[in-house]
Amino acid sequence: MDWLNNICWLTDSYKVSHYKQYPPQTRRVYSYFESRAGAIHPQTTFFGLQYWLKQYLVGQVVTADKIDQADRLYNAHFGNRVFNRSGWEYILKKHGGRLPVEIKAIPEGSIVGESNVLMTVENTDDNVYWLTNYLETLLVQTWYPSTVATQSRAMKELILQYLVRTGDPSLIDFKLHDFGFRGVTCPEQAALGGAAHLVNFKGTDTVAGVVLASEFYREPCAGYSIPAAEHSTITSWGREHEVDACRNMLLQYPHGMVATVSDSYDVFHCCENIWGGTLKNEVLARDGVLVVRPDSGDPLTVVVKVLNILGERFGFTTNAKGFKVLHPKVRVIQGDGIDFNSLDGILSAITSAGWSADNIAFGSGGGLLQKLNRDTQRFAFKCSWVKVGDKEREVFKQPVTDNSKRSKAGRLKLVHQDAEHGTVFATVPSGDPRPDQLQVVFRNGELLVDQTFAQIRERSHNSL
Repeated sequence: MDWLNNICWLTDSYKVSHYKQYPPQTRRVYSYFESRAGAIHPQTTFFGLQYWLKQYLVGQVVTADKIDQADRLYNAHFGNRVFNRSGWEYILKKHGGRLPVEIKAIPEGSIVGESNVLMTVENTDDNVYWLTNYLETLLVQTWYPSTVATQSRAMKELILQYLVRTGDPSLIDFKLHDFGFRGVTCPEQAALGGAAHLVNFKGTDTVAGVVLASEFYREPCAGYSIPAAEHSTITSWGREHEVDACRNMLLQYPHGMVATVSDSYDVFHCCENIWGGTLKNEVLARDGVLVVRPDSGDPLTVVVKVLNILGERFGFTTNAKGFKVLHPKVRVIQGDGIDFNSLDGILSAITSAGWSADNIAFGSGGGLLQKLNRDTQRFAFKCSWVKVGDKEREVFKQPVTDNSKRSKAGRLKLVHQDAEHGTVFATVPSGDPRPDQLQVVFRNGELLVDQTFAQIRERSHNSL
């Protein structure tokens, strides 16, 4: 998207006019980013800032051509000269087009309680005080990968609870597969959301997420998939040849896992008479695992019935925890209608029916990457400190109509809280003697911390 990558217009229109609105002699503006409260989880998994920094802020991002382009656009957009052309020309001349700001942030993959500072931004040149909040629009978009990572983690914690109770917790990495690419708004969103999910799991069909993790976080291959059927490849054989379509999947992929959608006509007939009947011996003889995918109906009842049929046809064992586990050649994946709430319902249903969570994996699309917004975790970016002339000033908002929107005041640190408070982090004034957990990740156009995906995964995993 080179046509869009002009830092001068990667902001809200009204921010273009803000350089004239600060008090005279303003020199510094300091702002912070937080999750005020979580609808998914009281803790937020911070992820994705490094992408925004590398893609849009690192190096020379201001050029004469970009200033000219923005000048023409804003003159038309506002109908008069509102654009701060001289301010951007100053950045180009004085700083070689590199942005004179400092960004501090908690390491990605960290799990931070609500209402704690996650990132701070401050200009490093007194003449560009207006730049701090000009960048808000772009930097706040970290809300999206952070929210996906938070939601994915909440789903991981839920599945893990059932695995601990009914089966093998070591299977967790491949229990939630990302089916969300087609349901998002653009490839960039797929990449960000897909990579965010991979902080917690290793199964995905969102290739863009694997690419982002490689390009921006140096992970050779963050996610994995298997050959799988869709309805077009099964129904193209015709209803009378459904068994041939199913046999073809076994023949074309003789090794490893293969997933086959099985509800094109009658999922129960397919499980009992095709997989568990005509093709049973071929399934058992194959060097791999058949993953049966029901894709319609009420999953609370359909999944249990599918498990019961497969158990009758292929057999099962009872594990040490007292739950049934299908023959190792057969498993199930439910990929229709999966979100946090439905996940709990399905797992509860199969547990009540005596089946281990070992038997099933899940695929989630819109429920993973799309059914959320900035208010899901109530992300906000607010100014808390300014320097005007030689005077420092703590600033905040305190609307009488909504106390939950009161913002923090002053320069802030994120510190490790002691155990008796029941939380890992706490936001405190900058004078607190404890070490600040926020790291300087960007200063004056340079990326100072280049985190790997492996480090981020380990950080998130260690907090489970």
